[in-house]
Amino acid sequence: LDKWIEMAQSSNTALALRILCRDMNLETSQNVFIGPYLTTEMRSQLTEDYYLFNVGLMSLPIYLPGFAFYKATHAVDRLVRTLADCARQSKNRIAEAGAEPRCLMDFWIIEILREMREAKESSCPPPPHTSDLEIGQHVFDFLFAAQDASTSSLLWTTTLLESHSNILEKVREEQKQVRSMASTCITPDQLRGMKYTEMVVKEVLRLRPPAPLVPHIAGEDFPITDTYTIPKGTIVFPSTFESSFQGFSDPDRFDPERFSPERREDQIHKRNWLVFGAGPHQCLGQRYALNHLMLFTALFSTTMNWRRARTPDCDEIAYMPTIVPKDDCLVYLSKRGGDPLQHL
Repeated sequence: LDKWIEMAQSSNTALALRILCRDMNLETSQNVFIGPYLTTEMRSQLTEDYYLFNVGLMSLPIYLPGFAFYKATHAVDRLVRTLADCARQSKNRIAEAGAEPRCLMDFWIIEILREMREAKESSCPPPPHTSDLEIGQHVFDFLFAAQDASTSSLLWTTTLLESHSNILEKVREEQKQVRSMASTCITPDQLRGMKYTEMVVKEVLRLRPPAPLVPHIAGEDFPITDTYTIPKGTIVFPSTFESSFQGFSDPDRFDPERFSPERREDQIHKRNWLVFGAGPHQCLGQRYALNHLMLFTALFSTTMNWRRARTPDCDEIAYMPTIVPKDDCLVYLSKRGGDPLQHL
C-alpha cells in the first residue's frame, strides 16, 4: 500500500487498481503458499508465466507458436515445474528433524510425508498424489483460485465503500475500536473482532460474486421443474450472480447488516448465497479468502483516502474472466495523515 501511495504522489494521476491488486495478490499468494522456496528469479518467472496464462485463458484456443493460447500452455508447464521444485525443497526441509512449517505447502507436506512413510511400512507404493509433479499441479490450482477471484473482490470493495461513505465510516470506527495503532500488525484476535468488517466483505461477495458462472456436470437426471429434467451428463452453468439477488431483502441494495446475527440472511437464504459453493464441493479456501479481504479492507480504509475517477460506464461489469469494474477501477489515492486511527 505504501508503494501505491508513492506511485500516486509521483504521477498525480488516477491509478488502475486492477493491475495493482492483481500484482499484490500474486505476491501474497506466493508468500502464503510457497514463500520460502522462491528465489527472486523464480518469482519473476512465475509472475510472467501467470500473466501469460491469464491472457491465454481469455483467447481463442489456437495451439500455434505466437498465439496467446500456445504461450499460455507452455507457461502453465513452466509454472507447474516451478511449483514441483518448491515441493521437492519442502520435502527435503520438512524431513529434517525439528523443521517447522513456514508456508501452507509445508503443512501439506507434513501429511504427505506421513502417508509416504505409512505406505512404505506397509510395502505399498507411495500414493499417486505425493509426487512432486502432482503436488505442483494441485498448488497451481490453489494459486489460480486465490488470484483472480480475490482481485475482483478487492476492487469491488473499494468501489462500493467509496460510493457508500456511511458504511466506510462504520468500518473505520470499528477499526478504531479493535486496533489501538494503525502501524502495528493485525492479530488473529483482532481480525475475529472485526464483525462489521466481515459483514461488509460478505455483502461485497454477495452483490458482486467474482465468478458469476460455475460449470457442473449432472451426475444423474435432475428435475428442476415439473416439466423439465436435466439429463445425466449435461454440462450446467449455475449463475452465482443471479442467485445472489434471489430471496434476499431489497437485493440490489448494498446492505452489510443483512449478515448481522439479528437478520442472518446468509443462513435464511443459504441456497442463494453461493459465492463459495455448497455441499461437498464448497471452496476449501473460503476462510483464507474472507480473512484476506478483511485484512485489505482494514488496512486500506484506515491508511488511504480515495475517490473514483468516474466515467459514464466505470461501474459496468467487465469479465477478465472474473468480474471487475469496466474502467479497471481508476482511483485517486492519498495517504491519511499521522496515525490514521487517531483521526477517525
